[in-house]
Amino acid sequence: MSEPRHRLMDYVREEIMPHRFCVGCGCGTILNVFTHAVAEIDLDPARMVCVSGIGCSSWIPSPYFKADTLHTTHGRPIAFATGVKVMRPDLKVVVIAGDGDVSGIGGNHLIHAARRNIGLSVFMVNNGIYGMTGGQVAPTTPEDVKTSTTPHGNIEPPFKVADLVMAAGASYVARWTTYHVFQLRRAMEHALNKEGFSFIEIVSQCPDYFGRRVGLRTGVDFLQKFKGQSVRVKKAETMTEEELADKIVVGQLCDRDRPEFSSRLHRVTAEQVELIKKERAG
Repeated sequence: MSEPRHRLMDYVREEIMPHRFCVGCGCGTILNVFTHAVAEIDLDPARMVCVSGIGCSSWIPSPYFKADTLHTTHGRPIAFATGVKVMRPDLKVVVIAGDGDVSGIGGNHLIHAARRNIGLSVFMVNNGIYGMTGGQVAPTTPEDVKTSTTPHGNIEPPFKVADLVMAAGASYVARWTTYHVFQLRRAMEHALNKEGFSFIEIVSQCPDYFGRRVGLRTGVDFLQKFKGQSVRVKKAETMTEEELADKIVVGQLCDRDRPEFSSRLHRVTAEQVELIKKERAG
C-alpha cells in the first residue's frame, strides 16, 4: 500500500526535495506559505510564470516551485517580469527575490514598476543582509550592524522598502514576517488576485550570516524577536517615531484600485492598429 501523498506536492519539484536552504532560514517557510496560497485560490501553475534574481530567496521559485520560471541576472527580476507581463498579460507573473536584488541593484526597476502599476505580484524576502555571497551590507541592514563590508558597523539608514513602493503608486502593499505565517498566506492570496502591482515585504531570518552578527543563532531566536518587535499598522499610527525605532510595522499598508499598465498598453495598441487599418482602407 502506497503512502498518502500530500496535496501540495503537486506544486513543488519532488525530484529535488527536500530543499537545501540553511538550517533556520526563512526561505523554506516562505516556499511553504506561497505554495499554500497558490493552492488555496486554485491558481493553475501552468498559467503562471515565476521570476527570480540571484540570492538565497531566488531559489524559492527556481528550482523548487513547479511552474515556468526565469532565474535572471542580479537586480533584474522585475525587468524580466515586466517583459513577460507585457507580452503575455493573460499569465500570472510572480517575482520572488531578496532585498538586495529588489531594493539594491534593482531598486530603479521596483520604483517604476510600482509607478506604472504593472500587473506583477512581487514578494521581497528581507533578511537584512546579502546572505548567499558572504554577508555584505544590504540596503535593508539596520544601522550599527557589523557585516563583512562594514566591520565597524553600518552607518547607512536602512531602506523602508514597502513605504517606498506604496508612495510610488502600487495597488497593494503589505509587510509581514515569517512568524506571521497565516497572515502572510492571506496577504499572498490577496496579492495574487489583485489587479495591478502588488508588493509584500517579508521580513525573514538568516541565522548564518545575519544572526551570528547580532546574537541570534537560530531560527527560533529570530521568530521570537519578530513576535516581540512586530506592531500592527493601526497601533503604529498612534506611536511616535522614537517608539517605533526598533519595531517592525506589519499589516496591510495600502489597497487601492488603479488602471493596470499592460491592459492599458494593449488597448492603446489595438486602437492604433484599428486606426491604421481605417486610414489604409480609406
